[in-house]
Amino acid sequence: MPPELVIRGGSVVDGTGAPARRADVAIAGDRVEAVGELPDSGCPVLDAEGCVVAPGFINVLSHGYETLQLDPRGLSDLYQGITTEIFGEGRSLGPVTGKMADIVGGEPQQYGVRTSWPRLSEFLGYLEKAGVGLNVGSFVGAENLRMPFAGNEDRPLTDAELAAACELLDSELADGALGVGSALIYSPGSYASTEELIAYARVLARHDALYISHIRGESDRLLESVDELIRIARESTARAEIYHLKASGRENWPAMNSVYERVEQARAAGIQVTADVYPYEAGSTFLSAFIPPKFHEGGHGELAARISDGETRAVIKAAIGSPGTDWDNLYLGSGGADGILLLGDGDLKGRTLAEVSATWGDGDPLDTLLDIVAAHPKLLVAEFTSSEAHVLRALRFPWVSVCTDSEALAAEPPFTDTSIHPRTYGAFARVAGRYVREGVLTLEQAVRCMTSLPAENLRLADRGVVRPGAFADLTVFVPEEVQDNATYLEPHRYADGMRHVLVNGRIAFQDGKPTGTLAGRALRRRR
Repeated sequence: MPPELVIRGGSVVDGTGAPARRADVAIAGDRVEAVGELPDSGCPVLDAEGCVVAPGFINVLSHGYETLQLDPRGLSDLYQGITTEIFGEGRSLGPVTGKMADIVGGEPQQYGVRTSWPRLSEFLGYLEKAGVGLNVGSFVGAENLRMPFAGNEDRPLTDAELAAACELLDSELADGALGVGSALIYSPGSYASTEELIAYARVLARHDALYISHIRGESDRLLESVDELIRIARESTARAEIYHLKASGRENWPAMNSVYERVEQARAAGIQVTADVYPYEAGSTFLSAFIPPKFHEGGHGELAARISDGETRAVIKAAIGSPGTDWDNLYLGSGGADGILLLGDGDLKGRTLAEVSATWGDGDPLDTLLDIVAAHPKLLVAEFTSSEAHVLRALRFPWVSVCTDSEALAAEPPFTDTSIHPRTYGAFARVAGRYVREGVLTLEQAVRCMTSLPAENLRLADRGVVRPGAFADLTVFVPEEVQDNATYLEPHRYADGMRHVLVNGRIAFQDGKPTGTLAGRALRRRR
């Protein structure tokens, strides 16, 4: 097929880890037609002189499922060279059935967009049909498997319910879902036993799909939580990945050495375990996650009622102020109220919990925390609990990829009305830019961990590499100019350094500016 576009004069880093080489890249339709020294064919040319030409980056953990309905461009990610968004940590927008449908229908909505579909493939198909700037794929949320039967109850599934949940999962995997994503620090996902998760993982193994997890604990229970994930992989024979690998709380940082050893030993024994990271010392989650899961049973309405009851409120405060034995105590891990940055709007935006508590005249920041959660159940915070040094070490392992763990936004209203974690705009740019320049990774290693590695783990056929026949998801950038600019106090700042980005062979970003082209597709495993 004659080429329709040629990217000429760049240094191709093909995503496999192979050394960079000067080559042109010819594109025909949605695929790479040829890579090499190509003659002038008279077709349009994108100038890549002085640039790297690499596969488009794959964001293993995105929360863009709602924001892309509101603004399909995904500019915060596009400016970083990301061409694929993967959803499904804990909960997905489909399948939503049974008791879950009623619960989701009654939950507060931040953006006023649709939040549930009967089937996961229907949601992904909706995005593609409506027009979306980036490719989209998703895991089935583990909550979507238990909530149709147990709702927000803290109880085991019956044998019949578990069998029905596995049947539902089998059907979604047959439609191309990437696997199952769990989030075991949040209710009701935290109510799932290891045995329940192993049952799901056995279904995954039959489809060669991935079990990926925000593990049950990242602080005091980090090692036992990693052991749980490895056990799930070992007993089910499914592949498994740890979401945003880290140790939460300074006192737990030394445990990371044992985490690396456990994963390496599992891999040496033939158990397929991988991980991903975001390159920041602060995590981000809902402020409500600072309250133990047992108080969330029944949903937010029940939690708010417990907060308003004086006696129960005192019990909740005592639990937050004590080391967690059966939950991740993010409050203590953050060093208290001074280490919690509120990412809300109005008078909460960009202030620590301690500062808001002082302004409100509360004698105890825990009272401030509870009052905010009762009024703003979806308020995000940044909690300063992790170590960037451990991120740097993790990235040197060949089984660690990269994520933003965030929404895909535009640096304009309504998104700028609320603060956000800077990883939204900077995670991939930081790895491709600063970390390469500082020698943490070679350019080839950095590109591989953001392209072919996640594509292989996710079983995305013909993605994540630059070679003839692969899909033409491509990013062209100037390595010396790649820079993340977002900060905790000024997070809505696009990254620099990307010159061109192509999605399925169409130009989504040209000469440093988005084109508005919406060429993204719904991706399915091995298709």
